[in-house]
Amino acid sequence: MKLKKILGIDIGGSGVKGAIVHTKKGGLITERYRIPTPQPPTYKAVTEVVAQIVEHFKWEGPIGVGFPGVIQQGVARTAANLDRSWIDKDLNRLFSKKTGCKVHVVNDADAAGMAEMKFGSGKGFKGSAILITVGTGLGTVLFSNGKLMPNMELGHVLLHNRDAELYASDAARKAENLSWEAWGKRFNEYLALIENLLWPDLIIIGGGVSKKDDKFLEHLDTRAKVVPATLLNEAGIIGAALASKYLNKLSVES
Repeated sequence: MKLKKILGIDIGGSGVKGAIVHTKKGGLITERYRIPTPQPPTYKAVTEVVAQIVEHFKWEGPIGVGFPGVIQQGVARTAANLDRSWIDKDLNRLFSKKTGCKVHVVNDADAAGMAEMKFGSGKGFKGSAILITVGTGLGTVLFSNGKLMPNMELGHVLLHNRDAELYASDAARKAENLSWEAWGKRFNEYLALIENLLWPDLIIIGGGVSKKDDKFLEHLDTRAKVVPATLLNEAGIIGAALASKYLNKLSVES
């Protein structure tokens, strides 16, 4: 099943973004379309937004969705920065029913990581690599020789007796009005913890802060090489589409 064009949607704590993706070239065919995440971000409210994005593109084909939480066989087990109403919902079925399209949902950090490893900063890399998406929270995804370990929710490890993302995310930087230097030192504490747990060879920094790497990379001191993500905020959308392509292929083959 040759799927070259797939609608990718990235659900975040502050916005829901979508675009049509060329899955062979790894780029967006259309401009991104973004709608602010409803507050409170219940499953019913956000599902309506996903449907609006599908309608905006007049899309009738397969869809890939990146979701900020643990996803097992399409079912949400956690819902970081959203609402507890999501937990244990079959999101594949929920979104497919709402949009009339075949939808596959994956963890949002996993989606971004897939895109970066295939088309971005991790392309061709052999070894252990971790992508950390920094935004409302901290998304993490681990690859070993290009193989994905799904649902690595390491933004929730304890740092100073609280969730690390409450201390070292970009949302924390903004909420506490931290300078880039002060935040960089905080983020470095988080990276030190991750390095001691996983010993990666490469750390890729994604999410919104990847566009500001000149402001904080100099404040990091790590064993692993640290690089900014290449695909920036498009990684989640591209990766969601890639995941849908792969999962559609599996369903056809089975």
